[in-house]
Amino acid sequence: MKLSILGARVIDPSSGLDQTTDLHLEAGKIVAIGAAPNGFNAVTTIDAKGLVAAPGLVDLSVALREPGYSRKGSIASETRAAAAGGVTSLCCPPRTKPVLDTSAVAELILDRAREAGNSKVFPIGALSKGLEGEQLAELIALRDAGCVAFGNGLEGFRSTRTLCRALEYAATFDLTVIFHSQDRDLAEGGLAHEGATASFLGLPGIPESAETVALARDLLLVEQSGVRAHFSQLTSARGVELIAQAQARGLPVTADVALYQLILTDEALIDFSSLYHVQPPLRSRADRDALREAVKSGVVQAISSHHQPHERDAKLAPFGATEPGISSVELLLPLALTLVQDGLLELPTLLARLSAGPAAALRLPAGKLVEGGPADLVLFDPASSTVAGERWLSKGENCPFLGHSLPGAVRYTLVDGHISYQG
Repeated sequence: MKLSILGARVIDPSSGLDQTTDLHLEAGKIVAIGAAPNGFNAVTTIDAKGLVAAPGLVDLSVALREPGYSRKGSIASETRAAAAGGVTSLCCPPRTKPVLDTSAVAELILDRAREAGNSKVFPIGALSKGLEGEQLAELIALRDAGCVAFGNGLEGFRSTRTLCRALEYAATFDLTVIFHSQDRDLAEGGLAHEGATASFLGLPGIPESAETVALARDLLLVEQSGVRAHFSQLTSARGVELIAQAQARGLPVTADVALYQLILTDEALIDFSSLYHVQPPLRSRADRDALREAVKSGVVQAISSHHQPHERDAKLAPFGATEPGISSVELLLPLALTLVQDGLLELPTLLARLSAGPAAALRLPAGKLVEGGPADLVLFDPASSTVAGERWLSKGENCPFLGHSLPGAVRYTLVDGHISYQG
């Protein structure tokens, strides 16, 4: 189908393009930016005056909950929610049931994602069998089945020696490993950031050192093995400082932060609301400010939703007995635009952290608007607002932002030139 988008402010952070112009799409590709090619007659036209056209957002962590956790979400429901948030490409973590440690599970996820057609899915394979941290998973078979990187989540490895061998093996085949750096012993039993709020509420704390001790070890192993590494869900000022130092030494490391960590602090727990129960925990205001600065400077090159939908019962128990996680992917763009509204980031910088940055971190074929490239893009109205929850698509309603009025509204999300969401 031939489609023309007319009069949008087109922002492509990867090329520095920022101007009012037209886009012309055909056969799933961008065939022209600016004037239409000779003989091009659009079947469909979108009047985009007043709208911003940007690369479709790339989210590095969206739990789809399928297979195995259908009460929490499905590939169809969560990719639909992602499209509503402007996301055209997403990575799903390996914590499924069965665990994403075989090519059969990877192929099932990819087949169902293609059937749904809402957004492109790039699976993250398990680094160890069963995520148990003892035996290496079949990484090459998983890569050949479509996995773009490998990680073990917060579970970690039982021994540093085994982890080191896994990294050396991954480095041999130029595979990317994703770290969630948290020391299991220091974090064990903790529910909140170890600080004044946790002490006041009587909640067991997780110290900042749970992140930094593990992060320092992981960075040393990355340096020794030479593996490409991505550090996910950073939460602390000291943590981003360690990443900055590693990048300055030339280590091939990238990092992301959960969007809610850039907005919330541990002070949100004051009423014991389980909607703010996340792992790793919300940290102090000083940590949040340092994360924001790291995103602004590019030390952290990706902002992700770290979307974790849950059924209603999962958040109804007392705080410590509830399951951690926030359902937020369909608010990714409006929530992120609060950072522009508050003067923390310029719009092109924000869009870079939501598209080109994450795509480059995991070497994904996404995150840019170029002639001949895939027609994956989002059109949004920066002058409108979104009332969170007014039109909710995720199965998980565990979102503390429901009812909030957020800046910007996604009008269209296009995947390979086809409209997957229209708001």
